[in-house]
Amino acid sequence: MSQPLRTGFTTGTCAAAAAKAALLAWQGQQPQTVGVFTPQGRVLTVAVAAAAADAAGGYGEVIKDAGDDPDITHGCKVTARVAVLPHPGVEIAAGEGVGIVTKPGLAVPPGQPAVNPGPRQMIVRAVEEVLSPGQGALVTVSIPGGAELARRTLNPVLGIEGGLSILGTTGIVEPMSEEAFKKSLTPQIDVVQALGYGSIVFVPGRIGQDIAVNRCGLPPSMVVQTSNFIGHMLEHAADRGMRQVLIIGHLGKVVKIAAGIFHTHNRVADARLETMGAYAAAAGASQQAVQAILACATTEAAMIIIKEQNIEHVYSTLAARASERAERYVFGALTVGTVIATLQGEIVGLDENARAIGGSLQWKIL
Repeated sequence: MSQPLRTGFTTGTCAAAAAKAALLAWQGQQPQTVGVFTPQGRVLTVAVAAAAADAAGGYGEVIKDAGDDPDITHGCKVTARVAVLPHPGVEIAAGEGVGIVTKPGLAVPPGQPAVNPGPRQMIVRAVEEVLSPGQGALVTVSIPGGAELARRTLNPVLGIEGGLSILGTTGIVEPMSEEAFKKSLTPQIDVVQALGYGSIVFVPGRIGQDIAVNRCGLPPSMVVQTSNFIGHMLEHAADRGMRQVLIIGHLGKVVKIAAGIFHTHNRVADARLETMGAYAAAAGASQQAVQAILACATTEAAMIIIKEQNIEHVYSTLAARASERAERYVFGALTVGTVIATLQGEIVGLDENARAIGGSLQWKIL
């Protein structure tokens, strides 16, 4: 029997642990491990490679362990130099190998270090646990060699310059062996079916999950994570005899489905901006606007142009097209409805199938 794949820590977890270790060293301790909270409230214990005090505060270092995931940052040093401030507040700065955001449309505004909201939350909490009341800190996060590694990522395309992004919404790296991961996803459908549901909610990630449960009031037990494997999960839902699927996800994922892409990882296929440009043109966008959409790095950036052109109804058209493509993918074995959301969790488009399926499930969206 094959051994289960080993999980690891995100760069966000490593940065938070390094920052906490730095402050503990400043207080005279010699931490071998530190505990940090994930955004979901789970405590992760992380090994500390080095920690030392200095005149301003301290320095901490963690070696990134990505488990069995083929992460390019596996084995990298993630460091934090913390300067203690005489006033409340935690500031985060980019050191060596950590990028700066230069384009709109990402979760972090231009001009800021490429430290996503989840890791930022983890770093702030880890630091505030150690500081005394009234104190603050400037945390400079570095990944030596990160600028070179970033050339092998999408960061240059996304407008993140000078290094890597500090990522991670859960603090944990799940192994991404494709077949193993797909096999781990499909049992969710069996559970939903066993609970007696004839409908199921597919979410590619946490944005869709939060909307389904917290905004729409749908039962968590019928919400299934698909990751990038939309087609695989649609096939299994059809095979299991499910009748209806409601897809709730970020525009960047759903627009790929609208283009007939059912493995949505960017290394497999990516026609997001081309699809948005085509549908924007059909909705009446100017030639200049379409060219601007095609020049964008992200769908969020393209949304600004869509709004300027006053054609935001295009999102419902894309939702309907995604549903149509999904139904065709399983030869009509399922009725599919689609809901499109932004990174901030705002619903911007849905089709009539989604309204009908959601209504039958007594959702609270409208």
